Amino acid sequence: MAKVRLEDIKRRFNNVTAIEDITFEIPDGEFWVLVGPSGCGKSTILRTIAGLETATSGKLFIGDQLVNNIPARQRDVAMVFQNYALYPHMTVAQNIAFGLQMRKVDQRIVQERVVNVARSLSLEHLLDRKPKQLSGGQQQRVALGRAIAREPQVFLLDEPLSNLDAQLRDDTRAELKQLHQELEITTVYVTHDQVEAMTLADKIVVLNRGRIQQIGDPQSIYARPANQMVATFLGSPPMNILPAIYKNDGFDVSGQLLPVPTDAREKLNLRQGQSFDLGIRPEHITISTDSELRTQNSALLVVEVKVVEPLGRETLIRAGLPSSTALLNIQVGGDVRLRPGDRLSLQLDLNQLFVFDPKTGDRISPEN
Repeated sequence: MAKVRLEDIKRRFNNVTAIEDITFEIPDGEFWVLVGPSGCGKSTILRTIAGLETATSGKLFIGDQLVNNIPARQRDVAMVFQNYALYPHMTVAQNIAFGLQMRKVDQRIVQERVVNVARSLSLEHLLDRKPKQLSGGQQQRVALGRAIAREPQVFLLDEPLSNLDAQLRDDTRAELKQLHQELEITTVYVTHDQVEAMTLADKIVVLNRGRIQQIGDPQSIYARPANQMVATFLGSPPMNILPAIYKNDGFDVSGQLLPVPTDAREKLNLRQGQSFDLGIRPEHITISTDSELRTQNSALLVVEVKVVEPLGRETLIRAGLPSSTALLNIQVGGDVRLRPGDRLSLQLDLNQLFVFDPKTGDRISPEN
């Protein structure tokens, strides 16, 4: 096992910059997730660590060794791709053992590792089968097993669960987290699925357009996003964003005024006519039946129900503001009965209201 350190890594393809100013250090044994929309550069970073891409500039260390000029086969990393890349003519046992045999590891050690890996991944009863006889989840575990058997310093995973159906993806994700807790191998995991990022990571690196937006543990990033991109990308349903204008000591949202506490006005240095994007997560919105329920730290907003999505234990409501195309996501209990066209008074927790600069997307609200 080893720490991984990137210093000002940049990668250009002709006139296109894929990643720029990538700097972070993954401590030995931690599980880090690179997350962001398609094309944000996360797979390029992973391939650069693996040695499959060459950094245009910057330094890359695995352990204390500078590896910029060291070929992939000598970096002591193991990679699992989105496609399983199993050899169809080999059995499960042969696939798991292949990397070790290529390195001419003693056959007795190879057999021991195959048995141990198969046991840890619940593959013992499948060792004599070939890939075509396995389900998608079983094939994915074999691909993981082949990488684990090598006992690498660093484990790299490039969207390994994206080809699985929803239930199998959930099950395999839980198995992967448990496996990391047992092996404690330094792991870099790439995904565009924010649920995978939140549930698996010790630390998350949020990327957009080739640059790092924020690094932190899942709860810290969720609670204190650095900008609007991070705020809306992490969370399901995503954070609501409401265009607003500051006037009359409040935020005008589609003709409705949300009060702003005096201390917040001073900290934000608000000016009349100034535009903002307000962010609030669905769990911080409740349905009010009485305007008297408003408190010092809440505000009311009247909306119209547009779409009702029953999800069993809860129901997701998408509601619209008058004279606005913006829709709010609201989570209510599964026993709440609403129909499109219903008008609701929503109570917003002002302590959980984020304020973003609409030009830069940066969060400018004071710390909660």
